[in-house]
Amino acid sequence: MEEGGLIAYGAPFSQIYRQLARQLVKVLRGTQPADLPVEQPTRFEVVVNLKTAKALGITIPPAILVRADEVIE
Repeated sequence: MEEGGLIAYGAPFSQIYRQLARQLVKVLRGTQPADLPVEQPTRFEVVVNLKTAKALGITIPPAILVRADEVIE
């Protein structure tokens, strides 16, 4: 988002990396990859870049800005 994206919605990379690390430890301890459960993120973030919105001439509604986890100005 810092590089010019307008709006992003997804799981934080830190959470994805933690899940990856937990599963990697299980594999290194001998668990077969086929026996590992599929894990999905439980937390999602919304990031809004107001600088890009202004450059595109778009007005982001205040309701979205209030719900955003991060607003880049």
